[in-house]
Amino acid sequence: MEPQLSNRTLNRTLLQRQFLDVRTSRPALEVVEHLVALQGQEPNWPYLGLWTRLADFKHNELTALLDDRRVVRSAVLRSTQHLTSGDDYRWLRPVLQPVLDRTSRARYFTEQTAGLDLDELVTAGRELMAGQTVPRRELASSLAERFPGRDGRVLAGAFELRVPMVHAPATGAWGGWGTRNGISVTAAEQWIGRPMEAPQAERLVRRYLAAFGPAGVKDIQAWSGLTRMRALLDELRPQLRAFRDEQGTELFDLPDMPLADPDGPLPVRFLPAFDNLLLGHADRTRVISEEGRKQVMPGQAMVRPTFLVDGFVHGTWSLKGSTLLITPFRPLSKGDSSAVLEEAEPLLAFAAPEATDRSIVFG
Repeated sequence: MEPQLSNRTLNRTLLQRQFLDVRTSRPALEVVEHLVALQGQEPNWPYLGLWTRLADFKHNELTALLDDRRVVRSAVLRSTQHLTSGDDYRWLRPVLQPVLDRTSRARYFTEQTAGLDLDELVTAGRELMAGQTVPRRELASSLAERFPGRDGRVLAGAFELRVPMVHAPATGAWGGWGTRNGISVTAAEQWIGRPMEAPQAERLVRRYLAAFGPAGVKDIQAWSGLTRMRALLDELRPQLRAFRDEQGTELFDLPDMPLADPDGPLPVRFLPAFDNLLLGHADRTRVISEEGRKQVMPGQAMVRPTFLVDGFVHGTWSLKGSTLLITPFRPLSKGDSSAVLEEAEPLLAFAAPEATDRSIVFG
């Protein structure tokens, strides 16, 4: 029988592998690659995700990686926007293509692509790109002209789901709170300067476990969006360690990865919206209660910014101008309140660097 791991052991181990126990001094690019992909639904959130994990992280570190094409922004995990290294994108996008294909079959797309030769759409899109970086609005307008009577925005989205495309650096740069306007796209192979690689599903599993393990089959599927991963895990079983959680679910891990002390103390940490710490498992109770999940994920694909106390989500936060509003789910002790405030002050300085009159308010 496999050894059983307590929920606290899984919690501490996850935070350790996510650099949320002690901030790391590793380079930003190395951390992006360790995490596989940073959720980038909105431009500023990946910066906050790195700030909370790296010692002395500065905005220009990630901006430079985007400008130098060492980090790219594109739809990958769960068909949502993420930042990955350019090197990782070349193998990650192909292995996740089935997820993107499934998304392209959603009603939103099929209402506009019904009866359309999709190969013809891809060919037209490639011709319109022609080695350029093109505003998505322009691509949509051109596709609408090529295929009259259809919504060009939907056609542009369907094209991007089929052809590896990345966003121009400005799309993912700091300063774009809450905006998705002005996105420009370009062919990934042209931007990165190297071709896509063959799908590497085993590599995906190993990289996931290094950053999120120990984890079960459903966890890997929830994080990636892929399905039918059981056969691959069974094939890899001789090369992995197996455990059980408190509910008896089988978990897998890399053989050389350490487990954390379940009784080890953890600092307060603030997480950005959509952070994969909360989205990386099917069973999220290792970091958030079911009651807390309902408040953090109220629907419509929203995942609010959160803060951790003793390794678990204790509330949400939001930024309104130069005011940081902290909303605990339940009362904080005097010591925890002090620790939250101590971590909130540098967060606010990072999130609102130009502000001169900053304030922190507990809701």
